[in-house]
Amino acid sequence: MNPLDILHFEQLKNEVQAQYLTKHNPSYDEISKWKGIDIIYFQEDLRKIAKANISEKSFYTYFKTKPVTKIPRIDLLNLLSIYCGYASWYEFKKKNLFENESVEEIELEENNIDSINETEKLPSRVEVSEETNLLTVESPKEILILQNRNTDNELISTNPVIHTIDEKKKVNSIVKQYFWVAFSVILLCLVTFFAFKDKFISKQYTYKFIDADRNSNINADLDVKILNKNESPILIKVLPNQPFVYTTKNKELTMVVSSPYYKSDTIQRNLTTAPETESIELKPNDYAIMLYYYSKSIKDLKKKRENLDNLINNNAIIYQVFDNEKYGVETMDKQRYISLVTLPTTSLENLDVIDIVGDKKGKINMIKFKITSNENSK
Repeated sequence: MNPLDILHFEQLKNEVQAQYLTKHNPSYDEISKWKGIDIIYFQEDLRKIAKANISEKSFYTYFKTKPVTKIPRIDLLNLLSIYCGYASWYEFKKKNLFENESVEEIELEENNIDSINETEKLPSRVEVSEETNLLTVESPKEILILQNRNTDNELISTNPVIHTIDEKKKVNSIVKQYFWVAFSVILLCLVTFFAFKDKFISKQYTYKFIDADRNSNINADLDVKILNKNESPILIKVLPNQPFVYTTKNKELTMVVSSPYYKSDTIQRNLTTAPETESIELKPNDYAIMLYYYSKSIKDLKKKRENLDNLINNNAIIYQVFDNEKYGVETMDKQRYISLVTLPTTSLENLDVIDIVGDKKGKINMIKFKITSNENSK
C-alpha cells in the first residue's frame, strides 16, 4: 500500500461528508459523529447515487475510528469515489495529487493491479521435467531387457521338499491375510457402534407451534431453549412456519418457547408416554403484533405515527442493537423511534423486533430492535 493512500482516503472522507451535507442536515456536520438514523439516511443516499451500499460495520470501521490505519477494499473506494462524482478511486487520486506525487505513478499502480487480476484468471502451465523425459525414454529399454532374458543358464529345481515348503508359506500368508481382514471388519463395526450408539437408542419428536387466537401456523422466528438436568441450556432457532424436530434419548423434555411476538411458555413432556408428533398453541403478544403492523405498514403515514404515539409510553426505554463489537447498543427516545420506523426507506425491510415489554394499561414500556446489515458488493 502506498503510504500516501491513507492521506488520500482522509481527503475522500471529507468529500463524502461535503457531498452529503449539500442535501441533508444530520445531527452533526462531522461524519465521524453520525450514528443511528443519520447512518441510515447516508446509506439510502449512497444507494441512490452510486447504486450500491456500505454496511454499518464498514462505516464504523473506516469513518468513526481515529486515526485510520488502513484503507478499505478497492471496490468500496471506487463506490465512495463515484458518490463524490469521480469515475474511480484512481481518478480521485489523480485529481488530488500531493506535492511529491505524479500521475504516472498512479497510472502505473493502476496498471499493475489490472495485470495481477488478469494473471490470476490464466490457467497454470504444466511442465514436464527433464527427469520425467529420461524415464519415459528408458522404460521401453528396460522392458526389452526383461523380455530378452537368457533362460539357458537358469537352474530348474526339481526337489519336492522345496515345493512343500513353498506351499506351506503360501497357506500361512493367506491365513494371515484373512485374519487381518476379519480383525479390521470387527474393529470397524465396534467403532461404528460406539460412534453412533446414541442414534440407535434415540427417538425423534416433532412439535408444530400454532397461534392460539388464529389457529394457524406461526409466521415468525421462535427460540426454543432445551433444559436438561446438570447441563447448560441449549438454544435452538425455529424458522417461520417450520416445525421443531428434536432427537433425544432422555425420558423427559423441558423446553422454553419464546418470541418477540408471542408470550413465553415452558413446556414439559414425559417422553415415555408422549406422542412423537404434537401441536402446541402459543398466546400472541398483542403489543408486539400491533407494533410490528404499524412499523411495517407504508399506508397513511400520518395515521401510522398517531397510532404509534398512542401505543408507546412517553417514558418508554428504546434500544437499538448494532452488528459490531465497538458500538453494541444505542438508546433513543419515543419520537426518534417513531421517525425512524415511519421513514420510507428500504432499511425497514431488515428491521427486527427483539423484545417488547408492556404494562397493564395497554402501553409499551420497552422496545429492543435491530436493523440487520446487508452490504451488496458489486
